[in-house]
Amino acid sequence: MEWNEVNNRLEKTFIFKQFEDAMSFMQALVPQIAEINHHPTWQNTYNQIRVQLQTHDAGNTVTAKDRELADIMDKEYANYT
Repeated sequence: MEWNEVNNRLEKTFIFKQFEDAMSFMQALVPQIAEINHHPTWQNTYNQIRVQLQTHDAGNTVTAKDRELADIMDKEYANYT
């Protein structure tokens, strides 16, 4: 499952075995997101987390900050697969 660049944002849906895993994934990312001070747009529906990344300060485009956060999320997701 790869990131897709659509309409000036990176998008991906992470799928988990159960709701609790999806919530755990989001919570596990909070310290890392706070550390890099770059916040995703994300939505949970049961066992899925839909993520959209773009840098608002750069005119709502995809930047290195978005790619860095995407890598962080992918690494964390590896703990659930």
